[in-house]
Order: sequence, then structure tokens, then C-alpha cells
Amino acid sequence: MSSDPFRPFETNIDQDQAHALLRAATDGADDGELFLERRKSEVLSFDDGRVKTASFDASEGFGLRAVKGETVGYAHSTTIDEHALKRAVATARLAVGDGGGTLAAGPAGTNRKLYSDDDPIMASTFPAKIDVLREIDAFARHLDKRVVQVSATLAASHQEVLILRPDGTLVTDTRPMSRINIGVIVEQDGRRESGSAGGGGRAGLTQLIARDNWEPAAREALRIALVNLEAEPAPAGVMDVVLGPGWPGILLHEAIGHGLEGDFNRKGSSAFAGLMGQQIAAKGVTVLDDGTIPDRRGSITVDDEGTPSGKNTLIEDGVLTGYMQDRQNARLMGVAPTGNGRRESFAHAPMPRMTNTYMLAGNTAPKTLVADLKDGIYAVGFGGGQVDITSGKFVFSCTEAYRVKNGVVGAPVRGATLIGDGATALQKIRGIGNDLQLDPGIGNCGKAGQWVPVGVGQPSLLIGGLTIGGAAA
Repeated sequence: MSSDPFRPFETNIDQDQAHALLRAATDGADDGELFLERRKSEVLSFDDGRVKTASFDASEGFGLRAVKGETVGYAHSTTIDEHALKRAVATARLAVGDGGGTLAAGPAGTNRKLYSDDDPIMASTFPAKIDVLREIDAFARHLDKRVVQVSATLAASHQEVLILRPDGTLVTDTRPMSRINIGVIVEQDGRRESGSAGGGGRAGLTQLIARDNWEPAAREALRIALVNLEAEPAPAGVMDVVLGPGWPGILLHEAIGHGLEGDFNRKGSSAFAGLMGQQIAAKGVTVLDDGTIPDRRGSITVDDEGTPSGKNTLIEDGVLTGYMQDRQNARLMGVAPTGNGRRESFAHAPMPRMTNTYMLAGNTAPKTLVADLKDGIYAVGFGGGQVDITSGKFVFSCTEAYRVKNGVVGAPVRGATLIGDGATALQKIRGIGNDLQLDPGIGNCGKAGQWVPVGVGQPSLLIGGLTIGGAAA
């Protein structure tokens, strides 16, 4: 075998040597792999009229894994050489013990490519990026005299991965990522409010830093801030809620997405464990996890075990039809991997994770859903949230929301939080809009201390009887 695939990495070991050591680590195991990663990232931020951050990071290393039943042996190092690999083999072997396992068949290959190999960091020069951030700052400040602070951030990364499997199969993927975010703070009569907007995906910075992209984002950030400047204290109580399309799908992601990951269900800790084939949501609710959408933030050509990503239906017409699986949990549950084995970096073992998770559109016009609200909240934007995987209970704060009475959208409200549990919320969906949108490309997901980029989406939804936590009864 040629050592060419290893050439981008700073290593004095070739593929044959690496394969022999991997075979030694996984002899008698059920599964395993050698995962090599090289990553570089750049973050530039302009805040309060000056450059706040200008950072560049680069890392390289490997992770070696051996899997036997439910046990995983994992070792990683920033040094890629024979000595480090041999130490990793010894560590991984502790999970295999006396062996006796049979290596599972490797994943099928793919020639599909969902994004470019180009390095987005190199799409523009450092001075040009700073000039764009400075221009954004000046533009946002001149939009409205009430603007007192502007923050703008450009972030880009370039990740190269190489996955060597015990059968000798070598899988590679090069993953670009870029993002822009603009935040605005406005002040009036001693009161300050904020708004933010942005977007990105697995593409270069060229499009993101074009004026026809960042100018609408700056205007949107200002619009949200000014809306909140006029907001009244949110009511509290149980009431119906209409969620807007796109980014509000983060509630779907958190409230039920994690509960549909294979490991939680295999262990019986998910609120949806043991419910396969049962009606868990209202009729008409179909939820997918789709890692195959070109250039999307959550998309992956292959997952971090080498399995091609998939377009996986989780809920169909309200019926639970599938979980998101990595190789280990799929094998233990007797099902096929779904291309959802993901890891933050070479220093982490893979686990089942979401990619782009969204609900399909229905047939109802969004204005009809709002018209059906007699006394409720129209929630357009969300900020932070928390969810308990076992119970499915969630709490989400709204960044843009409006009071609705008798179908008429009224004043904006501040301090609104949505409280409920995913399983109940799915059952209480009373209307599904025809306006499916995906988020603009800003999502990150945390699980067990690991963070990965994700996408969310949904149409407008009418949900009955959620608890609203607010500032006034």
C-alpha cells in the first residue's frame, strides 16, 4: 500500500504499519478504527468599534478504538508515530480482554461528496476580513441612532479526517465550515435590548462576507433588538403556542432529538425507549434526520466511523419508525447503522449524534395557525434551552415572541420561556404549516461534553397547552 493518504499528516508511519497495529488492537474485538484528524480554525471578532479577537488554531492527532460488546477501549495522541500507536494499542486492548469477538463488517463505501474540499480560511485575506467586520460595525451603527454596541464575528475551519478500519479500508473526508454572526444592542430611555442574526454552512467565506449577505443580517439583528425594546412583560400560565419556521426547530432538536439517539434507547433511559412502531406524535408529524443535504452545517459525507450519512426517518405520520445509530449501538440493538456516529475531535470516541434534524411541512397556511390562537404566544426566535433526556422535560427562552389574542398578533413580549416535555408536546401539535424552513446555519449541539455542528428546521407549528413562564401572571 502507498503511504500517500497519510502524507498530509505529520507522521513517520505508513498505512501498512498503522494497519498492522490496528489489527493488533482489534484482534478478538467486535469493531474499532484508527481515526486521524487535522484541523485548523480561525475566529475574527469586532466588538465595540475595535478588533476583539483574532485567533488561529491548528491541531492534529489520532484516536484508536477497540469495541467489545458494550465496552470501549479508546486512546488518543497528538503525536502520530509508531511509539504512540503502540501505547494506544495497549490501552485499547484492555477493553477487548481475551477476545472472542467477531469483527463486524465495515461500512459500505460512497463516491458522494456533499461539499467542497476548499479551505474557507484561505478564501480571503486577513486584512480583507477585518475590513468587512469594520464595515459591518459602521453600517449597523448608522442604521439607527439607538444602536450603542455592535459585535460581528467571522469564523472558519477546515477539517481533514482519515479513518482506517481493521479490514484495511481507508475512508477520507475534508470538511469546510464557515459562519458569520452579527449582534446589535440598542438603548432607549435607559433600557437596553439586543438582537442577533447570522448564518453559515460547509462552504467558503466568499459568499458570507459579500455585502448582499451581511447587510440583511445586520438589518435583521437590529430589527429584533428594536422589537425587544418595545416588548412588554410576558404572561405566565398554560396557553397555546405557535412556533415560527426554521430556527425554532431547535426546540424539536432538544426536546425529542436526543431522545431518539440509539444509545439512550438501548440503555432504556430515553422517554421514547421501547416505543418503536407506536404513535408518539400527532398525525401528520414526520421528523427526519438528514446528513445528506449539500453544504449544510450539520451535513457529513461520512460519519466519524466511515459510514455514509443518511436521510433517516425517525417519526412518520406520528409513528416512531427509527433511531439515530452509530455502529456499536446499532450492532447491540440488531439494526443497521444510520451514519450518525460523530465525535468532536480525535480526542473523543464517537457516539450517536444528530446531523440536520427537521419536521416536514404540512398543508396549513401559517396565518391560519395564528388565526386559531384565541389566547397565546407566537414564538419566532429562541435562545438557550435545557432538556432532560430521561423525562424529555425542556425549558426554552424566547428571543422574539408576541402576544396573540383572538387570532390577532399584538405586542412583543420579553422574558417568555416555554416549559414542557417532548413526548407530550408531540401529541399536542394541532396544526402544521406549509412553510418548512431550515435554520440559517448557526447550530451547535452538546452531548456528554462533546460539541458538533448541527442543523435544525421545521414549518410553523400550533401546539396546544404549553406552560409559559413569564414576568406577569
